[in-house]
Amino acid sequence: MPAVTMYTTQVCPYCIRAKQLLAQRGVARIDEIRVDLDPAQRDTMIERTGRRTVPQIFIGDTHVGGCDDLVALDQRGGLMPLLQDSPA
Repeated sequence: MPAVTMYTTQVCPYCIRAKQLLAQRGVARIDEIRVDLDPAQRDTMIERTGRRTVPQIFIGDTHVGGCDDLVALDQRGGLMPLLQDSPA
C-alpha cells in the first residue's frame, strides 16, 4: 500500500472524517503533518497543492485533494485501486 500523507489540524472535522474513511478502507498508518503546530508546513502545503484548506491528502505521489474529494473518489470506485497500487 502506498504511503498516505495528510496535512491536518487537530480540531478539523473534515480531517477526522477523512481519517475515518481511510481507516475503513484498510489504511493503518497516515503520516500526519499538523499545520496548526508548524505554520511553515501550511506554506509547504499551499505550494504543493495550491490549496489553503485542510485536509490535503496524498496517496503515494498522487494529490487526492480534501475530504470531499476523497469521498467522491471513493464513491466513484477510485480509492481502493489507488490504495492497492505498489508502494510509492
